[in-house]
Amino acid sequence: MKKSIVEILNQEEFSKEDLVALMKIDNNTDMELLMKKAYEVKAKYIGKKVYYRGLIEISNICIKNCNYCGIRKGNTKVQRFSMTRSEIMDAVKWIYDHNYASIALQSGERQDEEFVLFIEDLLKEIKKISNGKLGVTLSLGEQTKETYKRWFDAGAHRYLLRIESTKDSLFKKLHPQDNCHTYEVRKRCLEYLRDVGYQVGTGVMIGLPGQTEEDLVNDILFYKDMNIDMIGMGPYILHHDTPLGQEWKGTVISEEKRVELGLKMIAITRIFLKDVNIAATTALQGLDPKGREKGLAAGANILMPTATAQQHKNKYLLYDNKPGINDSVEKSHEEMDKKVHAVGDEIVYGEWGDSIHFKNKHNK
Repeated sequence: MKKSIVEILNQEEFSKEDLVALMKIDNNTDMELLMKKAYEVKAKYIGKKVYYRGLIEISNICIKNCNYCGIRKGNTKVQRFSMTRSEIMDAVKWIYDHNYASIALQSGERQDEEFVLFIEDLLKEIKKISNGKLGVTLSLGEQTKETYKRWFDAGAHRYLLRIESTKDSLFKKLHPQDNCHTYEVRKRCLEYLRDVGYQVGTGVMIGLPGQTEEDLVNDILFYKDMNIDMIGMGPYILHHDTPLGQEWKGTVISEEKRVELGLKMIAITRIFLKDVNIAATTALQGLDPKGREKGLAAGANILMPTATAQQHKNKYLLYDNKPGINDSVEKSHEEMDKKVHAVGDEIVYGEWGDSIHFKNKHNK
């Protein structure tokens, strides 16, 4: 006999069929039950806490040509930039002075030795000026295991590398069919990161044309199978100057539906995996002004207020209508504080906010 949503949510263990049933919720009553349960799980395993990662988007130069991404190599309309070391360190000092305790460095993908060494030296300087007190997350794409090790030894300890989709046909749709954009390489990089010792993060795009509820559940099962420590995922938003932005214009499901799926993904991931770190991403707010607050209420516990240099923020556009690109770093901070307080969560300053999942599996 088919289980009710209440029965499923009252379980301790969940089958794939249970997760699909939750993903297919289609009424407000059951949706509210799902959100309530997810927040209860967050409160129990994480606490009603939110940790900031001061995000610095250091460059939009990229060697990859992903079909969905606004800073893809083939987009000649992008004004390219790379923040200078002094610009980056100014942002780092602002984050440190405001007691976020953690930063995230993100950029387009490069694998040349000049870039690898630049990041390595930058990490050492960050650790030096903060007396080792700043936690560091990197999101710099696919690299060799040796590069990941160099950056880890220099001071980084968390790394986000999104798989984007675990469905083969969707992954191939999102990426050009060449040796530079393969699922196998992406997955192997996640394994390298785990072997080196990072807290490993990944995530997917939600609400892609042709993506089913079962596909999204398979993405969540991938997080479990890969023993992932932190999740960064959000609804798909097209960029008009990309192949998929042109092809999918007018065929993407509604913004409201993509937000709903995004919240379901956060909630079900929280209920299923319990103690991982989950970000309420900018893309949620890109489709819904209250998207980040809703993400926190659905079980997310990480926010990434931007500290990118003001003159570069409007050049780092992975998708259209990115929110907050004209806000100062102070304004971004102020707005983020309001969102957290609106939910009733506590902003935890002065702590790295490392993944409890990572700590638990290493304490066994």
